[in-house]
Amino acid sequence: MTNEQETGTTLDDQWGAAFAEEQSTAKPKEAPKKEEAKPASFASLKQESNGAVTNLDMILDIPVTLSVEIGRTRMMVKDLLQLGQGAVVELEKLAGEPMEILVNGRLVARGEAVVINEKFGIKLTDIASPSERISKLR
Repeated sequence: MTNEQETGTTLDDQWGAAFAEEQSTAKPKEAPKKEEAKPASFASLKQESNGAVTNLDMILDIPVTLSVEIGRTRMMVKDLLQLGQGAVVELEKLAGEPMEILVNGRLVARGEAVVINEKFGIKLTDIASPSERISKLR
């Protein structure tokens, strides 16, 4: 005779009784507390009557990379490896076209090269309009 036959219960009955006992002693789950959304508060920038923002101190120390692009070209690696001292690389821009001034890789102005105290510099000739800068982002 098996143990089930002696007690008159089956294994399924024993599991069912165990689950029923666990459910009756378990505490009811509490609903998670809902937190209300709160508006974010930011330090506002002060704006003068002429529209200029005066509280720029928080962004003045952010480093940016300014670069000047004379021109571009595409070439095969085999042609690049054949370049040597004195080689001439033809660029897409024509002589006399303004150079592009980029800040963090984004066009902000155009200018022409100048020499000041035996050092190269850029004289700004055109500042890119906001719409032009936005169109370059794509």
